[in-house]
Amino acid sequence: MKSDQNAQHHVAIVGAGIGGLAAALRLAASGCAVTVVEAQAAPGGKMRTIPSVAGPVDAGPTVLTMRPVFEALFAAAGERLEDHLTLTPLPILARHYWQDGASLDLMADRDQSATNIAAAFGSRSAAEFKAFANRAARLFDAFDGPMMQAERPSQLGLVRKVATNPGLLLDMAPWKSLAGLLKGAFSDPHLAQLFGRYATYVGGSPYSAPALLSLIADAEARGVWAVEGGMHKLAQTLEMLAKAHGAVFRYSARVQRIEMQGGRAAGIATTSGRITADAVLFNGDPRALHRGLLGDAGRNAVPSASVNPRSLSAWVHAFAATPSGPPLAYHTVFFGNDPKAEFDALARGERPSDATLYVCAQDRAGPVPPTGPERFEIILNGAPIGGASQRSALRGPTAESERDIAQCQTQIFDRLATFGLSFDPRPTSTALTTPEGFARLFPASGGSLYGQSPHGLTAGLKRPLARTAVPGLYLCGGGAHPGAGVPMATLSARHAAGAILTDLALPSPSPRMATPGGMSTGSRTMGPGPSRSSVS
Repeated sequence: MKSDQNAQHHVAIVGAGIGGLAAALRLAASGCAVTVVEAQAAPGGKMRTIPSVAGPVDAGPTVLTMRPVFEALFAAAGERLEDHLTLTPLPILARHYWQDGASLDLMADRDQSATNIAAAFGSRSAAEFKAFANRAARLFDAFDGPMMQAERPSQLGLVRKVATNPGLLLDMAPWKSLAGLLKGAFSDPHLAQLFGRYATYVGGSPYSAPALLSLIADAEARGVWAVEGGMHKLAQTLEMLAKAHGAVFRYSARVQRIEMQGGRAAGIATTSGRITADAVLFNGDPRALHRGLLGDAGRNAVPSASVNPRSLSAWVHAFAATPSGPPLAYHTVFFGNDPKAEFDALARGERPSDATLYVCAQDRAGPVPPTGPERFEIILNGAPIGGASQRSALRGPTAESERDIAQCQTQIFDRLATFGLSFDPRPTSTALTTPEGFARLFPASGGSLYGQSPHGLTAGLKRPLARTAVPGLYLCGGGAHPGAGVPMATLSARHAAGAILTDLALPSPSPRMATPGGMSTGSRTMGPGPSRSSVS
């Protein structure tokens, strides 16, 4: 339970996404009084669900990676992850289908992946995969500490890191895009297309994102877990633990402005009243501050270069149905024929006509497929509203026409039908969230699901840090450093909580699992264990 040691210090958190929830838990566990204000009726933010006949369907993130990040979060509150969540390790990272009949299961076991690749594309491709995997591992190990784990990464620090290991420069290939690197790394275009898709994990195009993003492949190779009860269960658990430490949550309440006193953030004004605070933590798209959606106080909190240009959006179906067709894994990818054409269309702000589709079969974490209706999430990458350019900053969300939505649904389900996959019943438009819908759900985002675009070698250094230019105002979430994704947003909460506790001169809780020199995000040799509580 909450200690009274720092109860006189009050932190107001705007937003109950994964970043706000993780920060609330850390701060409440330290003894701070914490109030979380959320416009929606439940916690989770993008980690949301849609009701269905088979139960709540995840309509956002679908799995956990980088498990040690979450173990450290629970430990900071004196808890153990496995006591609260049941995590199932996925032996198949993803199943992949191509229109030419090729298919491939990428496995958690790297040697098994190499065997599968050799069977599908030949021994040369298997050797190329091993070389690529080794490269991704070196990059992850090199940049985990100075980039993701660091509260304030610097370009000079990264240059020094490379200077001590010149071989990293070749691994980084700073003169190449991710697609350019993959074209040279794989002789078979199937594999170049497969690993190029990893750029979309952070809302980018492989033709514009830096080759450095190849390290994402290693982050996934370290383990992928499904959460029993869905990803929303993680949000509910963090809320429950934060409440046990004294945090207060106010839902269906909108924040109208950040209030200032003596040149620093001193509280928030909400639709249900004013909340005074010693610090304000914003867990939303930083672009909302820049555009003045929380009053004039936040306009200068982050520079324009930290929130523009925007990353990708998506067309997301979440529904329950009975499938028929090719065997599905928990994650299954149906590739488009021409990846360059797909990402060129996205760059023009258009919905691509020949696109890759991702299908998450949320009830297939176990060895036996369920019978009857299953829960599915299908994602088609989309451009942010107004296109990928700054034009998206000039207008707010509008409603897509019924014709646009009908065309999108026809495109998606007709495309899956060419692979033999169909659903009964076929989902209606009520199951679909569009880029415009995301723009309405997440103010000032322009529909972008990943914040600032990851394009360009130094894009990762441009994201806003936990401390803003406004004293007493802090940031966390996927739009802040170290970036998009559930593990990254959770790390951003650690950075923000640490900054707040430091600035308020409060002791930070000591994670039981901390290691000298910082927290490691795990290694490929750890492997998911067989325990009931293994997760992603």
